[in-house]
Amino acid sequence: MDVIVFSIPFFFLLMGAELAWAARARRRLFRLNDSISDLSCGILSQISGIFSKLLAVGIYAWAWRHLAVQRWLPAVPAWAEGAPFTRIDAFPWLAVNGPELAAGVAAFLLVDLAYYCSHRTSHGVNLLWAGHVVHHSSEEYNLAVALRQSSLHGLFTWVFYLPLALVGIPPETYLVCYALNLVYQFWIHTQAVGRLGRLTELVMNTPSHHRVHHGRNPRYLDRNHAGVFIIWDRLFGTFEPERAPVRYGLTKNIETYNPLGIAAHEWAAMFRDAAQADDWRSSLGYLFAPPGWSPDGSSLTARQLQGAPPWRTAAS
Repeated sequence: MDVIVFSIPFFFLLMGAELAWAARARRRLFRLNDSISDLSCGILSQISGIFSKLLAVGIYAWAWRHLAVQRWLPAVPAWAEGAPFTRIDAFPWLAVNGPELAAGVAAFLLVDLAYYCSHRTSHGVNLLWAGHVVHHSSEEYNLAVALRQSSLHGLFTWVFYLPLALVGIPPETYLVCYALNLVYQFWIHTQAVGRLGRLTELVMNTPSHHRVHHGRNPRYLDRNHAGVFIIWDRLFGTFEPERAPVRYGLTKNIETYNPLGIAAHEWAAMFRDAAQADDWRSSLGYLFAPPGWSPDGSSLTARQLQGAPPWRTAAS
């Protein structure tokens, strides 16, 4: 995770560059109260993430040590560990370590695929959406929004990366690839970059693709879940190009800048629905069905179904 820590100064340099671009282009991309909420949510996420990351890394390391396929099928080769490039003292260039480079590239692709699965599921299961909704709750779209992260989402998403431990990717390799995956996603949260070249847009996740992901336009909902490579969305049918202007935020925005409210609002709504449901099947539905689910298909909350005044303020 040192990759993320070392990247923080560059995050703020890029935000400064985006501010300068917005001023020159006379575009209003930032609101002070919204940006303060973004940074506050990011700080809360980093503090609470200490515990969820320790849990996730511990489980991953245990699974790799005891359950990796190489442990019970010795004929399966182990993943090459070590740096893909090494410096040659006598020459001013780097030597390429072929096996290590190939293993690193394969691991990076698999980490990105796992991220796609995790991200897509986070839009399709209430329990995961309650955490991920934090990142989508801003009605702005700028680099500060990239830092608006959930405090609790990591308690559930680690399970999507366990298959990587089972195929034998070492914890150190996994952590580096995971950190690089997250760092890459920072710069695509901007309106300052238009469409890039055709090949780049075909293969990579770009600002244009990710603007669609943050849109609340009906056509854009739950599309473009990629982390680094947009090829996963193209392969699995969740790709949508940027056409109409993007409207950012939730389908029902939460109207608050309080970071605690932003972090907790969907959890409170979800568990109240589950507690007030008429039967256990409905309770499970409010936890594990897609966001906006209700027993009668009307997308009403449990209290609204009972005729009580609405209290739920957000939906996917």
